[in-house]
Amino acid sequence: MSDDKSKRGHQDRSRVSADEGYEVRYFAEKHGITVAQAEQLIREHGSNRATLDAAASKLKA
Repeated sequence: MSDDKSKRGHQDRSRVSADEGYEVRYFAEKHGITVAQAEQLIREHGSNRATLDAAASKLKA
């Protein structure tokens, strides 16, 4: 499912879209991990940003 850029509310910001390369790259850079690691986290934990932030913190530590 593609990211609907016309919807800019809370729901859209609370998720990381694996289909949008720029979102995955931003997430990876934000946490100091590789894009491949970010993609793996999204596959394992889903697209919820809060869950992914916590998982990325554990991965980096």
